[in-house]
Amino acid sequence: MSEHQPNFLIRLWRSLRAFLRGIDQAQRERVVALTAYEARELENMFVLMLLGSFAGMPSPPSFLAVELLPHLEHEIRVLNRRAESSTDALAEIMGTIDADA
Repeated sequence: MSEHQPNFLIRLWRSLRAFLRGIDQAQRERVVALTAYEARELENMFVLMLLGSFAGMPSPPSFLAVELLPHLEHEIRVLNRRAESSTDALAEIMGTIDADA
């Protein structure tokens, strides 16, 4: 009986290690995904703060926004893509009831 016990303990230890590695890998992937999502949202908020005047929000002084524009090329492209692909629900409703502003 003592011959089989070390072999069993080694297999148990290896299985436990593999299980814990799987949990570790899953948690790391989850954290990376959450961090990437948070970075995208922070970029969106930053662009909205700089270009908020388009949405009716107060914007920073124009000289500050102009200095930061070269660093916002990617964000402006994303904002433009979103604007092109979005629909204006209010305009569609007003068009349906034939209301002119």
